[in-house]
Parts: sequence; C-alpha cells; structure tokens
Amino acid sequence: MDAAFWRKCSTCKKEIGFRKEYYECSVSSCRGKRTGYVFCSVPCWDSHVPGARHKDAAAVTEVSPSKEQHMATAEGTGSQASREPTRRIVRTATPGGGTQVAKSAATSMDREVLIVASKLKTYIKEKSDMNTSASVMTKLSHIVRAACDSAIESARAEGRKTVLDRDFK
Repeated sequence: MDAAFWRKCSTCKKEIGFRKEYYECSVSSCRGKRTGYVFCSVPCWDSHVPGARHKDAAAVTEVSPSKEQHMATAEGTGSQASREPTRRIVRTATPGGGTQVAKSAATSMDREVLIVASKLKTYIKEKSDMNTSASVMTKLSHIVRAACDSAIESARAEGRKTVLDRDFK
C-alpha cells in the first residue's frame, strides 16, 4: 500500500497529507475508531457541528503522522503507544475471599436530590389531585441511586463504560 496522502477531510473530501495540521472534533464519539472524523480546516469542522448536534464542542488541532508511521500502523507493526489501550475492570479482594469491583469514595452526589421536584409534584397533582411531601424527593433519590448502582455494575460486568437501558432490571 503506497499512499499519497494520510486521509481525506470528512466534510469536503480534500486530501490531508502526511505531517500536516488537521482538526478533530473534541467530542469523544467523533474521535472514535468507527467515526474518526478529521477536518482540513475549521470551516469544515464547523459545518459538521450542526448535524452532530453537539452541545459543547471545539476544533482540536492535531498533526497527521509521517508516511512511515502511517504505513507501520496500517500493517499492524506500529508501536505499542499507537495502539488502542485495553480496558480493564479492577477488582479488589474481599475479606470473604471473593472479589468486588473497586468503588470510589463517597461523593457529594450521595446526598443530592436527583428528582425534579416540580415535575414530580405536577405529575402527582394531575394524576390524583394530591399534594407531595418534600421528603418524597429524598426517598425517590435513594431508590434512583440504588437502581443506577445496579445498572452500573451490570454495564461494568459486560466490560462497557456506558450504562444502557437494558442495564436497568
């Protein structure tokens, strides 16, 4: 494979040469292996943003690899640093001899109310013409946290970093 250029712009299809400045979207889903959007200019990146519906994005300046680096990566003989890192789930030993997924320290979100009080009160009022106690928000937040913790463990067990709807049982 003897390439004359590194890649083509994702918007205008202009060739991006080796060791040339190009732009990437700062949003991680645009930088992944499957999408891998690259842009030859900021206007090309800017035309991508409305279709991608990003809330907060920026054009990140990068430099394309040399021809030698590109050829080595294409042949699978690239250095370890250029390869995608392997994702690992860290488990810790428990006193009973089993393993447990390592958990981070308690956060401020452990006490936050996760329920939109006005929406819940409106729903209950419209559905039953009843009022809602303020303590309901705290109780429901605990229930939501427990459901989320369970869903997080389900996603982690499958080696994912994204919690999906199917993780909520």
